[in-house]
Amino acid sequence: MRLETVVETSRRVTETPRRLEKIERIAELLRRAPADEVESLVAFLSGAVRQGKIGVGYATLRDVGAAADAATLEIGEVEGALSEMARVDAKRRRELLQGLMERATAAEQAFLRALLLGEMRQGALEGIMIEALAKASGVGAERVRRAAMMAGDAVTVARAVMERGEAGLAQYEIQLFRPVQPMLAQTAEDVEAALGDLGEAALEYKFDGTRVQAHRSGDEVRLYSRALNDVTAAAPEIVEAVRALPGRDLIVDGEALSLTADGRPRPFQVTARRFGRKLDLERMRAELPLTPFWFDVLYLDGQALIDEPQTTRFAALERLARAEAVVPHLRTGDRDRAEEFLRAALDGGHEGIMAKSGGAAYVAGARGQSWLKIKKAHTLDLVVLAAEWGNGRREGWLSNLHLGARDRATGGFAMLGKTFKGLTDAMLEWQTAELLKLEVARDGYTVYVEPRLVAEIAFSDIQVSSRYASGMALRFARVKRYRGDKTAAEADTVETVRRIGGLDG
Repeated sequence: MRLETVVETSRRVTETPRRLEKIERIAELLRRAPADEVESLVAFLSGAVRQGKIGVGYATLRDVGAAADAATLEIGEVEGALSEMARVDAKRRRELLQGLMERATAAEQAFLRALLLGEMRQGALEGIMIEALAKASGVGAERVRRAAMMAGDAVTVARAVMERGEAGLAQYEIQLFRPVQPMLAQTAEDVEAALGDLGEAALEYKFDGTRVQAHRSGDEVRLYSRALNDVTAAAPEIVEAVRALPGRDLIVDGEALSLTADGRPRPFQVTARRFGRKLDLERMRAELPLTPFWFDVLYLDGQALIDEPQTTRFAALERLARAEAVVPHLRTGDRDRAEEFLRAALDGGHEGIMAKSGGAAYVAGARGQSWLKIKKAHTLDLVVLAAEWGNGRREGWLSNLHLGARDRATGGFAMLGKTFKGLTDAMLEWQTAELLKLEVARDGYTVYVEPRLVAEIAFSDIQVSSRYASGMALRFARVKRYRGDKTAAEADTVETVRRIGGLDG
């Protein structure tokens, strides 16, 4: 199948706001696809490449050559080029990328650029992809969804379900050393809202560490990250802790934290150093020792617990692990006790708390209402530096905002990231009109503006990032409101951002 067919499907999916139409468009393509290309199509339309991080960045993609006049690229050729790029050095990678892009049309170049940078916005999220696979294969969506959760993603199960239907999914149940997607949480505004939704709830500290899923069979232990990458080699002390648990075969879910001498958590980006690509492990282990805190058990001595209620799983965890290795917890429906528990978590330097339904199963990969997170969000007043034109429902409006903090050293603004979260239709309409009045330049999809508008931005924390010249990026940023009462000269500074992120030392 030619790449242009996938690009055209992506365009049509992007342009429709209707979920059912998105599903039908993708399902139609999957039905036509050769069996050996199904996995590639699912990955591409989900905004990913099967090779993982290839090492292609903005600068490399900026220098690609002119587009081809006619579409000739086949999916297999693209996959072959990407696989080779993942194996070679930077110079050869640039040569391969140049050769690939020179054979691509302008539309194909734009698609590949967004794919490689992780900036696909056509709306084919995994939920839609799973329903498209179900529709194309004739298998129930819940069956496909569960298989994808057990396998780690929809790409892994795509060919099996398209070739063999439901029988092809039988192999995808929870098993040791095949990580499952972690269960995720929705956000609750406060304790009262969480208890209103759940009633009596299991409350736990919400750590800002690194999610770790540990698998063990006898003395063999493997650790997996939230992205399901094998990180065993980076955390030998956690391997030792898992090996010391009394169970023989198990899968436990938790967080790894780097703690200070007085037991307070270090910032996320400090803990994350332990999982970097290149590190002096013995030195880093001495400087930043990791401590695991477990909050769930999914499998224990031959029994899958993933479908058991949270109360049953947590009771098994308390029997399995030492008290100090289990997340601090409280079961209550009383708002005052819950508020006190939240204050204790915040006073201890943690993000907040989780509230979990005691009757809920572990729904791998889902962000449902049975797990709610309650935390104190940070806010900054930042300047809008540019905005990107929206897609789908937001087409015709300037949507994704480029945000900057005031840099007193240069007299300008240092970019900290982008967000389109939190924008209502009224805000989109207003900011489009206002930003166009401030336009100073534009490219294919971005309008650059005079730095005048100030927005209040909520975010979870600050992380170290090489993407922006500031060296920092906001995590989970969203727009709360525009600050018409503030000028750009009153926006928050880079120094303030560093202080919040614990990066000023």
